[in-house]
Amino acid sequence: MDQRLRYARLIPDGLAKMTALEHYLNTETGLEPILLELVRLRASQMNGCEYCITLHTAELKKHNESPARIDSVADWRNSDAYTHRERAALAWAEAITNIQDGHAPGPVFEELRAHFSEVEAANLTLVLTTINAWNRLAIAIGPHSGNR
Repeated sequence: MDQRLRYARLIPDGLAKMTALEHYLNTETGLEPILLELVRLRASQMNGCEYCITLHTAELKKHNESPARIDSVADWRNSDAYTHRERAALAWAEAITNIQDGHAPGPVFEELRAHFSEVEAANLTLVLTTINAWNRLAIAIGPHSGNR
């Protein structure tokens, strides 16, 4: 998809702040890089963002993730390839990406908290908030050509 707006040129300060937030999420939260990419991939799949699906699939490959684990992210509930922690994170990714039906369900949050500290849960929620924002930018006006 061609960019409808060259938002990197139009809103460089806003984009720089989003990129800085991504840097924090990737380097300062202590959340595992593979976990971050798994939830980003799942949210991107749900949102239908082909650019982000390709990007996060490539990131998982850089982390030497198996093709089987990458390919089964969309059907993670029917796979035994994911840890309990990853499963809780993927469920949370789906719950807060699919918000049109209301708030994230209590049982999904309880499972998240069984595997993540409060700070980790808050940071994971921020990871999911940002990937949903990136997805919406890419879908609405075209993918950002810069490095995020």
